[in-house]
Amino acid sequence: MCGIAGLITAAPMTDAAPLIASMTATLQSRGPDAQGIWVHKDDLVAFGHRRLAVLDLSETGHQPMHSASGRFTIAFNGEIYNHGDIKLELGARGVAPIWRGHSDTEVLLAAIEYWGLEAALHRVVGMFALSLWDHATQQLHLARDRFGEKPLYYGWAGTNFFFASELKAISVVPDFARVIDRDALAMFMRFLMIPAPHSIFRGIYKLEPGCLLTLNGAAPEQPPRAAPVAGMNHETMTIRRWWSVAEQFAAGLSEPFQEEDEALRILQIKLEKAVAIQARADVPLGVFLSGGVDSSLIAALIQKHSSQRIRSFTLGSEDRAYDERAHARAVAEHLGTDHSELLVTDADAQAVIPMLATIYDEPFADPSQIPTHLISRAARQHVTVALSGDGGDELFGGYNRYLHGPSIWSKASLIPLELRRIIANAAARVPSGAWDRLLAGIDARNTGDKVHKLANAIARSRTFDEFYNHLVGEWPIRDLVLGQTGRINYHITMPECDNAARMMLADAMRYLPDDILCKVDRAAMSVGLETRAPFLDHRVAETAWHLPMQMRIRDGKGKWALRQILYRHVPKALIERPKTGFAIPIGEWLRGSLRDWAEALLDEHRIRTEGYFRPEPIRAAWTAHLTGRRNLVRGLWPVLMFQMWHDRWLS
Repeated sequence: MCGIAGLITAAPMTDAAPLIASMTATLQSRGPDAQGIWVHKDDLVAFGHRRLAVLDLSETGHQPMHSASGRFTIAFNGEIYNHGDIKLELGARGVAPIWRGHSDTEVLLAAIEYWGLEAALHRVVGMFALSLWDHATQQLHLARDRFGEKPLYYGWAGTNFFFASELKAISVVPDFARVIDRDALAMFMRFLMIPAPHSIFRGIYKLEPGCLLTLNGAAPEQPPRAAPVAGMNHETMTIRRWWSVAEQFAAGLSEPFQEEDEALRILQIKLEKAVAIQARADVPLGVFLSGGVDSSLIAALIQKHSSQRIRSFTLGSEDRAYDERAHARAVAEHLGTDHSELLVTDADAQAVIPMLATIYDEPFADPSQIPTHLISRAARQHVTVALSGDGGDELFGGYNRYLHGPSIWSKASLIPLELRRIIANAAARVPSGAWDRLLAGIDARNTGDKVHKLANAIARSRTFDEFYNHLVGEWPIRDLVLGQTGRINYHITMPECDNAARMMLADAMRYLPDDILCKVDRAAMSVGLETRAPFLDHRVAETAWHLPMQMRIRDGKGKWALRQILYRHVPKALIERPKTGFAIPIGEWLRGSLRDWAEALLDEHRIRTEGYFRPEPIRAAWTAHLTGRRNLVRGLWPVLMFQMWHDRWLS
């Protein structure tokens, strides 16, 4: 795993080498093992690379790397898990070069030389963001993996075009204007992250998952008026989608499996292959283990095929309601892993908060960013690579909203909207704690908070798509941020099919890449840990989308198909419990040990002076939260994270 940076200019840039060195130096945590720089002989193009050595630890894996013929130069971040198979195929065809080492980057370059870039991308199984200079055609290509596991920003500083794995690398460019995109800020307040292709800064964008950007000759001198999306052409720049989540979802929907036993057999084969190739590394490797379905299945399949005890890691909390150690320990003992537990105190977790604006150099406010960083830091003391269960929920129906959302909407939508609003307002007036006591028989955490969230969604929605967006969102798009233009369309077009399936597709297109994978990538790479997600092997995902809904959600539980495979390795009794998520009690901290810190960031005079937000709704939410009647941490946390980010990057 690595970090990349680069530039392309219309006129020679004589200081390209020191500038690329400065950009690349900001990415040291992503690649602590080596730094490499390449500058085109005409000073028009330059690449930088920070290396975390995982495969081919020798100098032959050093980047930027040139192809055997000299036609291509690449800076690559990621892993090509099936590079061994591609290497054998190139050899069988008689087109393999004389191999200098055994890195996946060298194999990828050879595949590009033989098949061409886009055809090579379709052949690879992996996660990546790459930059490729074609010396023959004078083209710069930027590409991102299918699901967006690896990040890639690009955009303009002055009239020059830059790209990098993280925003902090572009922020050192002298002509970079740090002007906040207020429409993107509104998206952040809505979804706690900024979805691609947008970024917090004007003129800087994220390449969307599964997309390929090409610059012919020189970069456009100015950014386009609207955020670049697949299918657009802008002066010398084109973007096209080389792999589509939506298309693969539709293909699976049109041809569902007919036989459950056959579906489970194929799914298990695909999963075992995915785990097997992702468990290869020239460095120590382990697995995150919560004791839930996803992580337990990944751990079971790794341990099944390993001759040694694999390392597994679990995070524990002082608060018993958030402590998963006992569940994970039981699974680890059954599987026979070499298990480690990290007990995190409130002080440990709160000590991470001042670091968040640096780790996430774009505003990001999923509160589980804190435990994700802590478990990554703990694992890095023992391993360089860790496998996770990310993607299992979105592909196999794990989130509670898939289980209950469609049925709740089918009933609520029959009630006139005005009456729904009256009922919802009444529900919102009941304190969260009172709902917790009233619904104490429901085996779930934060029941009252969920009732309030659900009541708000029902009261504000005219369609199911609006209902979904309220379930996954916080602040209404136009309620809070000043100076918006309204140019961002935050809706995802979903096909007409089962509503639970539509929610899964929307999550796979937005929540998975821009929240879950962003969270894990930044948290892990900040400590030099590579994470891998076997569920996001595209062959596994494509199989998942062929599963009929009853093989994903059955008997009031999600991930039915995964459970059937898991129970072949782990007793059902060790797994069956309500889904809890990766959480910490931030809401309680804001009323206690973090109150003064939060009060300073939410100060009405400060908010009014800075001019980004209307202070009235923020102060009202803060006051309501402090009373204890409602837990509004998911609305307050993005404000706090933006204020911290603003202090770190703009003050």
